[in-house]
Amino acid sequence: MTATETTVEQHPATRAVHVSAPRPEHSQPLSVPIYQAANFAFEDPDALADSMERPDGPFVYSRYGNPTIRALERAVADLEGGVAAIATASGMGAINSVLLATLNAGDHVIAQDCLYGGTYASLRDLAARFGVEVTFVPGDDPAEVAAAVRPNSRMLYLETIANPVTKVVDLPAFLAAGERAGLMTIVDNTFATPLLCQPIRLGADAVVHSATKYLGGHSDVIGGIVVLAEEQRYRHTWHHAMELGACADPFAAWLTIRGLHTLPLRIREQCANARVLADRLAGHPAVESVRWPGRIDHPDHQVAARHLADYGAIVAFELAGGREAGHALGKRVRLAKLAGSLGGVETTLLHPASTSHRQLDPEALRAAGIGEGTVRLSVGVEHVEDLWADLARALPR
Repeated sequence: MTATETTVEQHPATRAVHVSAPRPEHSQPLSVPIYQAANFAFEDPDALADSMERPDGPFVYSRYGNPTIRALERAVADLEGGVAAIATASGMGAINSVLLATLNAGDHVIAQDCLYGGTYASLRDLAARFGVEVTFVPGDDPAEVAAAVRPNSRMLYLETIANPVTKVVDLPAFLAAGERAGLMTIVDNTFATPLLCQPIRLGADAVVHSATKYLGGHSDVIGGIVVLAEEQRYRHTWHHAMELGACADPFAAWLTIRGLHTLPLRIREQCANARVLADRLAGHPAVESVRWPGRIDHPDHQVAARHLADYGAIVAFELAGGREAGHALGKRVRLAKLAGSLGGVETTLLHPASTSHRQLDPEALRAAGIGEGTVRLSVGVEHVEDLWADLARALPR
């Protein structure tokens, strides 16, 4: 029976349901198509059953895998030097997927004390609800890892460029210390992106990203991704992430792929702008200190120079007027936007102690280096003179 005969014989109600897309034979799209499909049909029942048990089989259900999502996963895994990746619905989806896939009740985690507030909250929640013990270390000396190790230690968690005060740990040294202790090592590489650092190539077992930030880059998508260094760990994590339901959406994955195309251009411009603004902020009388890894007065400048291709687009600075000054600056800027997220083409700023790191108590804030007057500036791609004019007008005189 030909396709024409089938169309003629079937009722309109049936033909309206069964619409088939043409398959390109002599050309191909330059952009990755959006497979906005939840379900995929099979002709073989055994193939269907097999595909539900592994991440590399035919696509069966978009919570397990999807062509558009897989394209994003392969692209980021390739950039990071991992064997495979798992795209998730948010950065916290990525972080919690790998935490919950790895940790059991009673395990012990070693983490640097300057972390994204959401990560800190998740670790504290695991500690409170499931008896996961957490030791926070400064991240200054890899000997801290050996000193913190216990018989039940399972994981070392680090950030390439720490949120929000841009601390840079000596990743090769810390990852080697974690390996000697038999720990799974996880690095949040959101602020650096794989263009500035590839932690897996330095020895990490897993890398996580909030794709909402630089990978997407346009403040129009929420997403996350986990990249694994080893196949067995990837499959184990995939099973947990799939059951957790933290899967990415195909359209969100497509937006992130589109963002990847301009990532090199954006990062280059943002880093260049950050350099200028960091130096000018350091000379402003209302600013007590500036933290940008590219400045020689940054405590971790030498480490950053060894391990980063550039120094990132996040500038943290401390205002002399404390919390009141930080809030006042947020009210006075016009070009820079007061916003909770970062990494887009537009410049944003916020006061971490009252927003992104509100989960931390005063002691934890001090340990993380976050002061009452700390401001986090995420530098965009606008003309740097326009950005400086906006900041200079808004800063206290």
